Amino acid sequence: MRVGFVLSEMVTGLRRNVTMSLAVVLVTMVSLFFFGAGLLVQKQVDILKGDWYDRVQVSIFMCGSESREDLCPGGAITDTQRDDLREALNADPRVAEVFYESQQDAFANFREQFDPSVADNVSPDQLPESFRVRLVDPEGYLEVSEDFAGYPGVEDVPDQRAILQPLFTVLNVATQIALGLAAVMLLCSMMLVSTTIRLTAFSRRRETTIMRLVGASRALIQLPFVLEGVVASLIGGLLASGALWVMVNFGVSRLRSRPGFTTRLIDTNDVLTQTGPVIVAVGVVFAIIASFISLRRWLKV
Repeated sequence: MRVGFVLSEMVTGLRRNVTMSLAVVLVTMVSLFFFGAGLLVQKQVDILKGDWYDRVQVSIFMCGSESREDLCPGGAITDTQRDDLREALNADPRVAEVFYESQQDAFANFREQFDPSVADNVSPDQLPESFRVRLVDPEGYLEVSEDFAGYPGVEDVPDQRAILQPLFTVLNVATQIALGLAAVMLLCSMMLVSTTIRLTAFSRRRETTIMRLVGASRALIQLPFVLEGVVASLIGGLLASGALWVMVNFGVSRLRSRPGFTTRLIDTNDVLTQTGPVIVAVGVVFAIIASFISLRRWLKV
């Protein structure tokens, strides 16, 4: 196969259809940008889940004088029950560390977290003492909480992960919306590539007819048209990757540089090594598919 001939035909096609080629580049860039943004959002959600779930502790609230009778029929926890509970936690192989929070400690933390107008109406006796338990494997949260929920002197073992779940649900919905919009844009990009190739094939029908008569192979006739769509989509994918890099480098990085901000965030390395190659590959594959679909119907050889 003559590589020089194929490349020259591809360049000729791009030059003849500059406007349509630019449209393919722009639409592909926008669609792949949304697709890449959806992938980055999903990756950030996974990072947050890993970090926050790892930080989640099993909070074992003990019965106090203000506890409800149906939750604590035996009244406030006794010293013996507290010591037995501490020993059971320390002996559990699933437990990494145990922290005790007294009612005074709970009251001090309460005052730090809430407005004085609210904190002034609460006394230490109204807040339960608790054990904060860090697990070896956070995935074993449910088993540990179920084992100690019915322990003597224990009032409640709330599932802290349920507090985070609504946030992750919102983030997952946002990701799905972004990916759905990206799918629509990718479909538009495929249609535009198909239309461009179709118009190019129609404008060069005379040359292709001559090539058929002289015995040119099917691949030799079709390849320049396919490469035109691939080049336009490749440029669009590279531009989309560059736009994502700029967004992460100058947007997300600013959050990371704020004092006291410790949450892990996506970075430019994620764009360069993961998301960028994926969206470029997707753009090229979609262009090839669209080109062959168009050529099968409009370029019979």
